Amino acid sequence: MPLDIAAFNSAFSRARHKIKTEPATDIAAEQAALRQLVPADASEHDQSWTKILIDRLAEPPAPPRQWSDLYHQAGEIHASAYPDGGTVEQQIAVLEDARRRIWEIADRAEPEEAPHIRAMTRALEHIERELREPSWPMQGPPDQDH
Repeated sequence: MPLDIAAFNSAFSRARHKIKTEPATDIAAEQAALRQLVPADASEHDQSWTKILIDRLAEPPAPPRQWSDLYHQAGEIHASAYPDGGTVEQQIAVLEDARRRIWEIADRAEPEEAPHIRAMTRALEHIERELREPSWPMQGPPDQDH
């Protein structure tokens, strides 16, 4: 009998959520219930990947990432760069400056953190692009003749 992948994935998601949100959850019991969903004659591939997932349920979660002061500094610049008035040119200048400053911070950051800091500039870049070339309104002004 083939593995019902949808049923397994749903049960696995529920078990993982329960383990994360209910500290008293019996992990071994959750694993046993998931193992019962894998038929004995399931393909070797299905047995392999389901076993990996089931076994990982018992692994303690990774500790939350600890961001550096540079990351938090970049986050403050990012948050303060969102336009809240001024001319379009002034708003663009604020966004450009923020993006430049965030990249400078990323250049000083640890290699594993730098990409996360640089990613902060993506939203700012999109806002700047929208200010330079607005996509709204999608069409021209309403026809004055009607």
